[in-house]
Amino acid sequence: MLNILVLGGTDEARRLAAALAGWAGTHVVSSLAGRVRDPRLPVGEVHEGGFGGPAGLLTWLGDRRIDVVVDATHPFAARMTASAVEATGRAGVPLLILRRPGWRAGPGDDWRWTPSLAAAAGLLPALGGRIFLTTGRRSLPVFAGLDDLWFLARSVDPPEPPVPCRLQVLLSRGPFTVDGELALMREHRVDVLVTKDSGGRMTTAKLLAARELGLPVVIVRRPPRPAGVPAVETVEEALAWLAVTRDSGGG
Repeated sequence: MLNILVLGGTDEARRLAAALAGWAGTHVVSSLAGRVRDPRLPVGEVHEGGFGGPAGLLTWLGDRRIDVVVDATHPFAARMTASAVEATGRAGVPLLILRRPGWRAGPGDDWRWTPSLAAAAGLLPALGGRIFLTTGRRSLPVFAGLDDLWFLARSVDPPEPPVPCRLQVLLSRGPFTVDGELALMREHRVDVLVTKDSGGRMTTAKLLAARELGLPVVIVRRPPRPAGVPAVETVEEALAWLAVTRDSGGG
């Protein structure tokens, strides 16, 4: 039996778990951090709520006799990735990082890349007064001091304070359409879109809508991937890597 832990919460993680469910002699556990109240659950066993840092994950790997770990978390889940690198290194368990490709600007795009949310907030007063924030509810405190700006923030769950004083919250979950994003930005007279380089197709519609409307887009760069850890960009590549690991006897 090959025991696989998938650190999930992304569409890629769900698709990977579904594919692995059909593998004979394989047991998959998907881990969700518990940051969303009603998450989309993957196929198979699910562990919710984290592990308690690298030490807790190390213990969990040993208790469950995990043979291999796939980190398919969000590209900005740097803390979980760091815990996975440390725990698997100490346990001697192979680790694979599955990260969807980042976005690339095309003709007509007006993108402003920034290294952090704080840097993104610093750019906004010079770009416009009505801001569409799609950086997640936990990012809102970074923008709380910009009292002269109006914000539309979209998230799955309601945010907690501190938040910008002029804030309208839209509770919604993707995928979204270009027509829907165009209508939303026009309705709220959006001047600037702020997002993270999450990549993937589920949320690209907002970028295409901003291009059509000629709006500047402020994009926060991803944290770098850890050095020395194998990484792939697609579920198919992850399955191929896991097949080699399985055929070689796991960890």
